[in-house]
Amino acid sequence: MPLEKPGQLHPSWQAMIGDELDKPYMQSLRFFLKQEKAAGKTIFPPSPLIFNAFNHTPFDRVRVVIIGQDPYHGQDKGQPQAHGLSFSVPEGVALPPSLLNIFKEIESDLGIKMRGKGDLTPWANQGVLLLNATLTVEMANAGSHQKRGWETFTDAAIAALNQYREGLVFVLWGSYAQKKGGMIDPKKHLVLKSVHPSPLSAHRGFFGNHQFSSINDYLKRRGEPPIDWQV
Repeated sequence: MPLEKPGQLHPSWQAMIGDELDKPYMQSLRFFLKQEKAAGKTIFPPSPLIFNAFNHTPFDRVRVVIIGQDPYHGQDKGQPQAHGLSFSVPEGVALPPSLLNIFKEIESDLGIKMRGKGDLTPWANQGVLLLNATLTVEMANAGSHQKRGWETFTDAAIAALNQYREGLVFVLWGSYAQKKGGMIDPKKHLVLKSVHPSPLSAHRGFFGNHQFSSINDYLKRRGEPPIDWQV
């Protein structure tokens, strides 16, 4: 019986990194996910949303990459927080602390008022790839799917963007994202680094980093429309 592939990958990404899906590490990952589900464990995000970031932001439309670590592992009012976009939560779900701090910095940096909606799909649709390093997690068990193969897959995505695109903005918040982004060529792309927006670190340099205006200034210098960050 063939193992279920987690969702479908957008054709543009399939052309660039589709070969990864057939490699042994991905076969092992699918087997692991199948075993976890068979054991009655709840996996976030739901299977159809695992590749949500890739499907909302095709390879040739990526302009900005914001690298996260794990999907959210919690629920709000019975609804999963994770829906396949880093830092984002579905409509109606309470804003997690890191996302609240991201919105605070946007308001301070750009002078716009955020509406309190945590669904960042409008960013993804404008070319902001909201990429978690690990694309699944067990409910209420943070980091549970790390080192199972997802990191290799998302490394391949970053490597393809680095090699075959130019003039992208890579946003690396915190030491984990900065290490994962170590392969990015700063001569080809703009690389922005900062501490993580988590309440544990945001006051050590995330607030006041002006990275959202920096992204838009860079895009405009390249003759591209800026990102409308208001959600």
